[in-house]
Amino acid sequence: MARYVDGYILPVPKNKLDVYRRIAQKAGRIWREHGALEYRECAGEDLNVAWGKTFLRLANAKPGETVVFAYIVFKSRAHRDRVNRKVMKDPRIAKMDPKSMPVDAKRMGYGGFTTIVSLG
Repeated sequence: MARYVDGYILPVPKNKLDVYRRIAQKAGRIWREHGALEYRECAGEDLNVAWGKTFLRLANAKPGETVVFAYIVFKSRAHRDRVNRKVMKDPRIAKMDPKSMPVDAKRMGYGGFTTIVSLG
């Protein structure tokens, strides 16, 4: 069965990465409680590549920032929609103040993806 994936990239100040990680851990637990199959948040490490468009450039990262590449795996798009509705109604998410976040969410790149290759 092909999975459905929500993915995003987000510039995060390096000096706030630990704060972001703690928030992401809480959010990940909530998504998993509501049915997400996997939740991953990955901090950029090797981003200065010599070819292609780097994640730093894609995310319009500023000096002192890194990029978080993240994804959440679902059974299908319909499953994603059900899980996300539950997550958005969860009081733990509702009480998170966007102004207190260590990132500018307006700079996040986001999309939903149908899996076309899955090995492993």
